[in-house]
Amino acid sequence: MDVFIQPTKLSGTVLVPPSKSMAHRAIIAAALADGESIVHNIQLSDDIKATLSAIEALGATVQTKEDGDRLVVTIQGIDRTKTVAKREIDAIESGSTLRFMIPISTLVKGETVFRGRGKLGIRPLDTYSEIYADQGLTFDLVSQIPLELQTAGELTSGTYQMVGNVSSQFITGMLYTLPLLEGDSKIEITTPLESIGYIDLTLDVLRQFGIKIDYDADENVFHIPGNQQYLAREYTVEGDYSQAAFFLAAGALGNDVTLTGLLSDSDQGDREMVDILERMGCVISDENGEIRVDGSNLHGDLTIDGSQIPDIIPILSTVCALAPGKTIIENLERLKIKESDRLEATRKELATIGADIEVVGDSLHIQGVKELKGDATTWSHKDHRIAMMLGIASTVCLEPIVVTDGECVNKSYPTFWQDFTKLGGRIDERNMG
Repeated sequence: MDVFIQPTKLSGTVLVPPSKSMAHRAIIAAALADGESIVHNIQLSDDIKATLSAIEALGATVQTKEDGDRLVVTIQGIDRTKTVAKREIDAIESGSTLRFMIPISTLVKGETVFRGRGKLGIRPLDTYSEIYADQGLTFDLVSQIPLELQTAGELTSGTYQMVGNVSSQFITGMLYTLPLLEGDSKIEITTPLESIGYIDLTLDVLRQFGIKIDYDADENVFHIPGNQQYLAREYTVEGDYSQAAFFLAAGALGNDVTLTGLLSDSDQGDREMVDILERMGCVISDENGEIRVDGSNLHGDLTIDGSQIPDIIPILSTVCALAPGKTIIENLERLKIKESDRLEATRKELATIGADIEVVGDSLHIQGVKELKGDATTWSHKDHRIAMMLGIASTVCLEPIVVTDGECVNKSYPTFWQDFTKLGGRIDERNMG
């Protein structure tokens, strides 16, 4: 789908979609619990569909009910005493689903075939392949594009050494799995732990489902008692700061947008978008849960550490592109292994519409300009966050732009273009397939 966008200022209120990160985690915790859990405020993105399908493949029962434009999901936990000789999990393009479910699948006896599309198969899996090799388990990467991975065997408790600078998703997968094993375990992180905000979300959801894990920040070690049990419960997914970042940025760039559905004291790591915008001169008000951004005094001239916030770097770069002065966003090496090479994709597409931006090592160097010219055909790189970045960037362009492969927003925010048009955005969607 190509999206033709006429530059128009946005105005109105947007209900921020539920957190995809927390929805993944709550759904999986519910599937591992004994009994029936109910998870409220779910949006059925492609990634969430993948996780729901994955837990069903392992034996959970899933029922969904509409609640306005959201879903309530009732989950009957997996009976781990049953053996399924062979089951298939289609992660689609969801790195979270794949990396969470690889160790979790070992909790149910039988062989698992993982499948995936796009670039999912070339995103790193070395952490797990090494663990499986050490324990003599099957880890057979049959094909990378499309992904086909065959695994079998059962993990045992013990001490695991894992890197913390590739993806926190590996650590989360193990944190879900190890509490259910017979003995106690430890995870020793051998490098600085990046994206620690996502680990905090994992630990919070685990705690709410009855799992106890101690993290020694000084030693960078997780202590995980064995023989624990997940407790069934009701859980409501909060609003997503990763998606809110796009409309927070819209406000910083002069659009009149009010955001609702966010928790001001959220533990989500991408809430840092609020703090960064304030450092850049924005005034952010929160009155009765309605959040607005005034960017009339927006400026650059600062250095931002992006190591903990990889998902909001594209839209943050868009704000920096219009902020007077030079801004450097550093420590972005991991952006190269996202749905696209997100470091280069951000540079290329913003430069295409008139930004002064370059990649220097693992950093983005951005010199603020007065305006973006637009008048260009851009590409989402089939990366949802690049597509949404370009949608917001269009509101400050002088001329229309085209975003090719704009349907990739379905991965995380399937109603993005609908919300964009409800706020006054002018688009014309053309199905090119």
